[in-house]
Amino acid sequence: MSVEAVDVMNGKRRVVNVLPGQLARLHVDTDLLLISITTDPGASRAQARLGIRTHLRDALGEWLDLKPCDITFVSVPGRPPRVILDGALEPGLSISHEAGLSLAAVNLQGPVGVDLMKTQDVPDWLIVSKDYLGPTTTCQLLATPDTQRTLAFTEAWCQREALLKLHGQPLMESTALPVLAGCVGQIDLPLPWVAMVAVL
Repeated sequence: MSVEAVDVMNGKRRVVNVLPGQLARLHVDTDLLLISITTDPGASRAQARLGIRTHLRDALGEWLDLKPCDITFVSVPGRPPRVILDGALEPGLSISHEAGLSLAAVNLQGPVGVDLMKTQDVPDWLIVSKDYLGPTTTCQLLATPDTQRTLAFTEAWCQREALLKLHGQPLMESTALPVLAGCVGQIDLPLPWVAMVAVL
């Protein structure tokens, strides 16, 4: 099953595929804004942050008919970013950066988590999976054909990170983390990009 998300920056709608086993509760056509921008692969983190926030401010203004002065971004080191909309309840905000691309999600109905990653070989994927993705996911990855494992690992990692961001949790070993509830969808981006969005 797939649902769509408003993408006002390019006049297109991004498809979000609800992952198998997930409840189709991503009401993204009216509640969730997803935008992405390409960045210079050599851009600094500060440049990427400025770029996505500038485009997000424009997109929110167009989507919700707000003036730029009605939109305030709050960034505190070590805490998730926030966006304050004048005269409205605070929406959920999540941003993810990878060299060459930045992605942001705003959820008018509550928290949101988004993660973006470029598909690439992780030589010690098995150790990383055992430590951070847990035994169930690790067994599934071991059963995945070698030719598909890199993509499967990237998808699993993005799903975990999106859920962590949804719940405001830092990256931690899977043994220290309870099962995280949420509906996760895969954002339709061209390979090698993989992106996931999670809502409650």
